Amino acid sequence: MKFSVNWLREFVELPPSIDALAELLTMSGVEIEGIQKRGADFDKVVVAQITDSKPHPNADRLTVCVVDDGSGTKRQIVCGAKNYRVGDKVPLALPGAELTGGLKIRASKLRGVESEGMLCSAKELGVAEDAAGLLILSPEAKIGTPIRDLFPVDTILDVEITPNRGDLLSHFGLAREIAALTNKRFVGQALRLPRLTWQAMRLPYNSFVFDSFARKTHAWQIIFTKRSSWSVRRRRGSRRP
Repeated sequence: MKFSVNWLREFVELPPSIDALAELLTMSGVEIEGIQKRGADFDKVVVAQITDSKPHPNADRLTVCVVDDGSGTKRQIVCGAKNYRVGDKVPLALPGAELTGGLKIRASKLRGVESEGMLCSAKELGVAEDAAGLLILSPEAKIGTPIRDLFPVDTILDVEITPNRGDLLSHFGLAREIAALTNKRFVGQALRLPRLTWQAMRLPYNSFVFDSFARKTHAWQIIFTKRSSWSVRRRRGSRRP
């Protein structure tokens, strides 16, 4: 199961380094299968909106887009992707940007047409392993916003959860484990289920909740999917016929 270190940090103070965190969990019996860096920490990559698109005059598979990057001057970009529409917001790598794999962006001519940057896919930004076209951003993304603000740098822990540690199948649970191992304060709130009465038996779909109760680390709720008249009579103190 994959865990975001940024998200874990919201619940508990973590060890000073990722290696220290991985060693802490490993020594406690929680195996770390892998560690990955995620995020789009690039300079000169911003949110841009496609305002116009037309076919490339010299290449059937290319289009010429006009984009607004918030600078006040529209830019012309030659693009090979087909999965966008005019009005979409996409990542724009400006001249001088350096992307994943050392790809350096510069103004150039593609088949005789000026291109002032590059519209990016998720793979080119390192936020996905595969991509079929441009990364289409949320309509709420503000034009000109640095892409690192939308995809902050994070570390992903790939954790092997054994069948006996179902309590770790969430960020909440793993953070609670870290708090116990480090004797740090746990910020999350305890899970509390509502106390139900026997009136809950009278449900229209003929099922009911038997009881519910909570503890500091676990919660149980027993649910019967079929009405059992014998168990109801026993609960009320009557004898079995």
